[in-house]
Amino acid sequence: MRLPAGKAPDLTAYQQTPLNVGAPLGRLADHLITPTPMVYVRNHAAVPHVDADRHRLQVRGLVRRPLELSLDILADRFERVELVAALSCAGNRRRELMQLADIPLEIPWGPDAIANVRWSGWRLRDLLAAAELSADVRHVALTGLDFVRHAHGRVEHFGGSIPLEKALRDEVLVVDRMNGEPLPPVHGFPLRLVVPGYIGARSVKWLAGVEACAEPSTNHFQQRAYRLFPPEVTGATVRWEHGTVLGELAINSVICRPADGDRAPAGPMRCEGYAVAGGGRRVERVELTSDGGRTWSEASRLHRSGTWGWTLWGGDRDLSPGNQEISVRAMDAAGKTQPEHPTSVWNFKGYVNNSWHRVNITTC
Repeated sequence: MRLPAGKAPDLTAYQQTPLNVGAPLGRLADHLITPTPMVYVRNHAAVPHVDADRHRLQVRGLVRRPLELSLDILADRFERVELVAALSCAGNRRRELMQLADIPLEIPWGPDAIANVRWSGWRLRDLLAAAELSADVRHVALTGLDFVRHAHGRVEHFGGSIPLEKALRDEVLVVDRMNGEPLPPVHGFPLRLVVPGYIGARSVKWLAGVEACAEPSTNHFQQRAYRLFPPEVTGATVRWEHGTVLGELAINSVICRPADGDRAPAGPMRCEGYAVAGGGRRVERVELTSDGGRTWSEASRLHRSGTWGWTLWGGDRDLSPGNQEISVRAMDAAGKTQPEHPTSVWNFKGYVNNSWHRVNITTC
């Protein structure tokens, strides 16, 4: 696969067109802030070519003062802020659900569709305040410049919406920089939204439109894609209007090392990985088991990166010789933890798998 300039050669290739690549899982736990070359890429269409000098961000809809903002105007009129936030695809860890039942036409992401990034830009709420919202606004719709062609032939820009309550929070940013550098084209140059604590699909790339609305966006990626259904619903029986619109992420944790299939000496095994919690909640505890949950060992190291960033963890588990299954679970400040079995979270789109993450290794 041909990767964009500046991307790490050990990214996991899932799709060339549109480009979809996963982070190198074994190295994710080495960096509290994910280096840009290692950041996963989730695209629904080709990367648009954008002239930054001519690009204008439109802020319209139920507003008294519609805005047309160049990058220079954004820099001159609004306060620049910086924030560390994890970005996670709703399909992260889909592959484990695919092992239970077929999930056609979806990317088989491992636990590699996640990154922790230092973002820089402007608060969305400041832009909305400048546009003077009407009293009827309940949602904010976002539109990117990427054109998506659907199976039935219809073409539309990628988009979606978030509730006004979330849009007005300090952490939601319109950004032009990641990890101290301008956004690379594949990550949304020149502007993207970042919605910390929400699924990555709401962090619209190549951001061109912000619309204040009374109702959620009518975009396909709000009305059909990125909706959650019970396990008994299938693609043949689905009624899209009954799905739960995905927004806030659930508590999740993953073992980055050792890798599934590794061989290692018996005795203390050092395990390392990441944990994330939605809603800005703190990851309070990470635990390991190698006996199916009968006993647990608490991770001895938790390296946090702020309210909206992930937590890197490390812990030891004593292993006897033989085939071993190591599982991890996390708990957040609200007492929420992960379900044991992927069967309890299976859905026909393969979204938001936050069951215990497992790796199988052989010790001798």
